[in-house]
Amino acid sequence: MNPEENKNIIPEQEESSIDFAQIFAAIKKRKRLYYKVLPIAFILACIYALSIPNYYSCQVMLAPELSNSRGSSSLSALASRFGFGVGTAANGVDAVGPQLYPDLMNSVDFKVSLFNVPVHKKDSTRIMTYYDYMAKEQKSPWWGAVLSAPFKLLGSILGAEKDTIDQHKVNTFELTKEQTIIAQAINKKVVCDVDKKTMVITINVTDQDPLIAATMADSVQRRLQKFITDYRTKKAKVDLAFTRKIYDEAKARYVKARQLYASFSDANQDIVLESVRSKQTDLENDMQLQFNAYSALAQQLQAAEAKVQQETPAFTTLQSATVPVKKSGPKRAQMVLIFLFLAFLGTTVWILHTRFPHSGTTFWLICRTNLYLLFIRQPNSRLPGRIWRIYSQRNVQNRNWIWSIAGLIFQRKCLRNISFIVQRPWFVPMN
Repeated sequence: MNPEENKNIIPEQEESSIDFAQIFAAIKKRKRLYYKVLPIAFILACIYALSIPNYYSCQVMLAPELSNSRGSSSLSALASRFGFGVGTAANGVDAVGPQLYPDLMNSVDFKVSLFNVPVHKKDSTRIMTYYDYMAKEQKSPWWGAVLSAPFKLLGSILGAEKDTIDQHKVNTFELTKEQTIIAQAINKKVVCDVDKKTMVITINVTDQDPLIAATMADSVQRRLQKFITDYRTKKAKVDLAFTRKIYDEAKARYVKARQLYASFSDANQDIVLESVRSKQTDLENDMQLQFNAYSALAQQLQAAEAKVQQETPAFTTLQSATVPVKKSGPKRAQMVLIFLFLAFLGTTVWILHTRFPHSGTTFWLICRTNLYLLFIRQPNSRLPGRIWRIYSQRNVQNRNWIWSIAGLIFQRKCLRNISFIVQRPWFVPMN
C-alpha cells in the first residue's frame, strides 16, 4: 500500500484531542473497586517495607599520588578528559593503577582478609570477628526464612553433603560453602569506585549497624593503602634488602682485613726484612680495597633507603570514615507509593479491560497508527527511518516488539491519535 492510499484511510479527526469522558465514566462506575484494592495494597506495602531491616552507609574518599612520568603526564591528562586511558606499562609507571582498585577489592584474597577484622555493634561491647558477625548477626526479611525452609528440610531429609574443611581455617584456594556465601555478601556490602578523570577513590560500605559500617570502611581504607604502598615499594624494598646484605658482607670483610693488618703490624714492628714489609703492604692494600667497597656500599645503602621513602605513596583523605547518624534505607515511603501506584494502574487496566474487551488490541493499534502517521508525515526524520529499516528487516514476531518500543517513544503523538482508534469499528464498549 503506497502513502497516497494510506492517507485516505486516516480520518480528518486525527488531530483532534481525545475525549476521556467515556473512560472516566467507566472508572467512576467502578470506583468501589479502588476502595477495596488500595487499602489492601497499602497494608501489603507496609508489611513489605517494615520487614526489610534498616541499613547504613559510610563513604570514604581518597586521592592517591600518581607516579606518571613527565613525558606522558600531559598526554594522560588530556586523554582522561575525553574518557580514554593511556597505557601505563609502556611508559614505565605502575601496572596496577587506580582503575584496577575495584578489581583488587573484588578479589578473593582481599575479601578473605576482612574475615578477621574485630568489630562490635553500636549497642553492644562484645567484640567478634567480621566473619562471625556476617554469619550470625545479620537480620533478614521474614520471607527469606519462609522460602529457604523447604530447601533446608529437603536437604536434611536427603542428607546433604557437609563440608569436611574446618570452618575456622581459611584457605583461599578452597573455600567452604559458608565462607563463599560470606565472601559474596562482603562483595555486595563493600564497593569501590574510581573516577576516571580525577582518580579519586570512593569506598562505600553498607551494613545494618552504623558503627560496623564505619569500622569496616576505615579498615578497608587502611588495607587498600597498605596494599598500594607494598606494591609501589616492593621493588625498592627488595633492592634495599639486597644492598643491606652486601653492605654487611663488605663491612665484615673490611673489619677482618683491618684486624689482620693491625695484628701483623703489631707483631712485626722491629723487623726490617723486605719479605715482612711486602706482606704488610699487601695487607694494607687489601684493607684499603675492602674499605673502598665498604664505603661505596654505605652510600648505596643510603640511596636505597631514600628510594624506598621516595616510592612510598602519599594519600590525601578527602573524606574520612564517620559513624552515620541517619539510615540510608530502605525508603519505605517510596515503596508504599510505588505499591499504591501499581495497584491503581492495575485496577484501572482491569476496569478498562472489562469495559472495553478489545483494549489489548487497541493498544497495539494505537502504537501502529502513531508510527504510521509519523512515517507518512515526517519521512525525513532520522530516528523513525532507523526504526522503519529495523522493522522492514525483522520477521512478524519481532515487529510487534519494534512497534511497542517505538510507540512508547512517541507517546505524546500516540495520545493525539487515540481518537482515531476509538472511532474504529473494532473498538466497541460493552454494555
